[in-house]
Amino acid sequence: MGIFKKIFGDYSEKEVKRVMPLVEKINNLEEEISKLTDEELRNKTADFKVRVQDGESLDTLLPEAFAVVREASKRVLGMRHFDVQLIGGIILHQGRIAEMKTGEGKTLVATLPAYLNALTGKGVHVITVNDYLAKRDSEWMGKLYRFLGLTVGLVISGMDPAEKQRAYASDIIYGTNNEFGFDYLRDNMVIYKNQAVQRELSFAIVDEIDSILVDEARTPLIISGHANKSSELYKKANDFVRRLTPKIIVEEDLKDFEQAEDNEKYDYIVDLKAKSATLTQKGIKKAEQSFNIENFNDIENSELVHHVTQSLRAYGVMKKDIDYIVKDGEVLIVDEFTGRIMYGRRYNNGLHQAIEAKENVKIADESKTLATITFQNYFRMYDKLSGMTGTAMTEEEEFREIYNLDVISIPTNKPMVRIDQNDVIYKNENAKFRAIVEEIKESHKKGQPVLVGTISIEKSEKLSNILKREGIPHEVLNAKFHEKEAEIIAQAGKYGAVTIATNMAGRGTDIILGGNSEYLALQEMRKRKVPEELIEQATAFNETDDQAILEARENFKTLKAKYDETIKDEKEKVIAAGGLKIIGTERHESRRIDNQLRGRSGRQGDNGESRFYIGLDDDLMKIFGGDMITSVYNTLGADENIPIESKMISNAVEKAQKRVEGRNFSIRKNVLQYDDVMNVQREIIYKQRKEVLDGQNLKNNIVSMIKSTAHEVVSMYTDEHSTNKEALVQDISNIFGIDISEQVNELKSQDLANLVEEKALEIYEDKEKEIGTDEIRELERVVMLKVVDQKWMDHIDSMDELKNGIGLRAYGQKNPVDQYRIEGFDMFDEMVANIKIDVVKLMLHLQKREEIKREQTIRITKAAQEALNSINFESSQEPKGNTEEGTKANTTVVNNEPKVRKK
Repeated sequence: MGIFKKIFGDYSEKEVKRVMPLVEKINNLEEEISKLTDEELRNKTADFKVRVQDGESLDTLLPEAFAVVREASKRVLGMRHFDVQLIGGIILHQGRIAEMKTGEGKTLVATLPAYLNALTGKGVHVITVNDYLAKRDSEWMGKLYRFLGLTVGLVISGMDPAEKQRAYASDIIYGTNNEFGFDYLRDNMVIYKNQAVQRELSFAIVDEIDSILVDEARTPLIISGHANKSSELYKKANDFVRRLTPKIIVEEDLKDFEQAEDNEKYDYIVDLKAKSATLTQKGIKKAEQSFNIENFNDIENSELVHHVTQSLRAYGVMKKDIDYIVKDGEVLIVDEFTGRIMYGRRYNNGLHQAIEAKENVKIADESKTLATITFQNYFRMYDKLSGMTGTAMTEEEEFREIYNLDVISIPTNKPMVRIDQNDVIYKNENAKFRAIVEEIKESHKKGQPVLVGTISIEKSEKLSNILKREGIPHEVLNAKFHEKEAEIIAQAGKYGAVTIATNMAGRGTDIILGGNSEYLALQEMRKRKVPEELIEQATAFNETDDQAILEARENFKTLKAKYDETIKDEKEKVIAAGGLKIIGTERHESRRIDNQLRGRSGRQGDNGESRFYIGLDDDLMKIFGGDMITSVYNTLGADENIPIESKMISNAVEKAQKRVEGRNFSIRKNVLQYDDVMNVQREIIYKQRKEVLDGQNLKNNIVSMIKSTAHEVVSMYTDEHSTNKEALVQDISNIFGIDISEQVNELKSQDLANLVEEKALEIYEDKEKEIGTDEIRELERVVMLKVVDQKWMDHIDSMDELKNGIGLRAYGQKNPVDQYRIEGFDMFDEMVANIKIDVVKLMLHLQKREEIKREQTIRITKAAQEALNSINFESSQEPKGNTEEGTKANTTVVNNEPKVRKK
């Protein structure tokens, strides 16, 4: 590969060279633009908007617009975009990924394409990994946008829909991936158009795009409702499983028959690599005795099997303080890549309830899926998508294949001088940790700050306990102390600081050598007993006339200036000590996460170093070839406290990481393949809902449904040779309210269908005269929403069940995804047929009443309901109300007939 690169050149280098003429144009405009007054600079925005409306392309406007943003940034933020930041901005505008190293100012880079694309008036979404960064960036960069006459919105959890509507109406909207995705799903559950919050999905700039589009892409977004299943069965399954004896398998293969025979000494087998737990025959017999049943795997016991299976996974696969933590009586998921708590997320399919039973906390109701989408399919809906990260090259293939996104590596503003040391390998974890502690001691003694990256909460606490015994002062940053994250990471570059963190904790916050003067100023204000709300406002970027806030900001500036002087001296001492040292306590499954940890050091030309320590009993090594490497180690006869450097072992580590990355890519691709099937169906249903909400006249749709349903129902009961007359008469009566008991003996099937169609249309016309034209048009919308929502929810559940069992088709030499697609579309066709039947039935049986109202079809979980509930929305065209109470008008749907027969 190296020789090809030398001959043909690097792709990123070529692409950077291609945009350099644009950078020169921007630079050539700097002198001219800098002469403009503030008002003239601001007026450029209105001028640009007119030019866009007149047909001028954004590409043509780019040099001038970027020059305007750079000048405004100098005046408002005191920051001038470097040339490499201009390059990054151009790449983002082109709908690509800009890989920029930590500390290169990605937040400022985003202002360039965000401003340019906001000139279209369609809204630009700037997406971050958490609420803190979204709020910080919207306030910080918001000063720049507002100076140029643009509006800025913020979308974070806890906002009511009215606030969100105002935010989404802005030119530039900051928020998190979860909130944008959930708002899309919630918008497709509202019952009035004016309750939706999002506009069209035009352009998105995704910060830390690898975290959002790769790390989180295995878990779809799900809005759930209560299924009201009893928690008792989870408790019984838990009581049974906790008494069983497991066998843990860490290698892929069972080497011989004896090992398989040995399995029957245990009650269940846990395969760590496959993340599965399965009862042995011995375990099954115990289950049959414990639950007093004859055949554990009988179809009648499927619910019990499901609960026991999830309990086995809870005990065998899911580990406390690694996969989840228990906090305030609640089981909270820990993101395996970032170490962050994933608030609001729950394992699906009953696994979360099984863990709750295991940890003896309150078992929540099992949920019913009401709406769902993968991040892949959500973000592919944007007309243009771009993103920034420090590490994307290792996932370049995935970005190109799944999202059609190019990855371009942007050069650093200053040369990178960090020293990346070779890995140090030890025989086991204890020896490795002893070496790490010695390394920390040595660095701490000379004042060199150390950031230690661990892959789990458990490991971070283990290392912390060792350091406490050794008397080394340090900070611990993991999911348990998420609240202090920004403060702890801000001081990780202080002289003599030792910080232990899960690998990507504090992502988005720069580690400044010598310490962070802002943090020290805030600490000083706290010591002076300044109220916390004023401290928070002291660093905010919003405008205010409040005298107390202005005073707090002035105090903050004075204190920060004082500490800036102190930190200058500290920084020199840290540089002399070697800069920030990064110690990785083991290799992560993904090379990209390791690179992100390394990237915390060496920002903006700072010195620093990094090194990873590996134990042959690390999870990655055990599961992917640890035994082979251990045998080599034993052959060498090395003492466990003596490290070794071996090209073979280093290569084995990288191969293991590539294998895991490949497997994880396959998992994400598999999730997407299944969701692609649902996505086609989801788009059809959501398009239908949008037409209803837009107030479209549905009369032609209803007439068409009546005609097709008449013919389909008649043909269902008739063929060339016979007619099931009794069932046909009954169904026609139930659905259409028509008696054909006399004609069924006289007419052929085609004539019968024509008769039913004719009479049904007459009934429909009579209903319109009786109820009123305007009223029946609204009734059609009420009925359509009610039926479509209910059938769609049931269909999502059915598709979930199909997906859970479709893997068995592989035993018949059939591709499960193909079978899911075929059977899924058959089920979708059946759902559409049932929608038509129910809509026709409701429309032909409704009676005039005093009021009509649209009502939420579902009872969703508390968190989702709070987000859906709306304050009164006012509109000249649509009545006001909320999603719970509905909306009053003149008539209502009443159906007194029995439910339609299901096919």
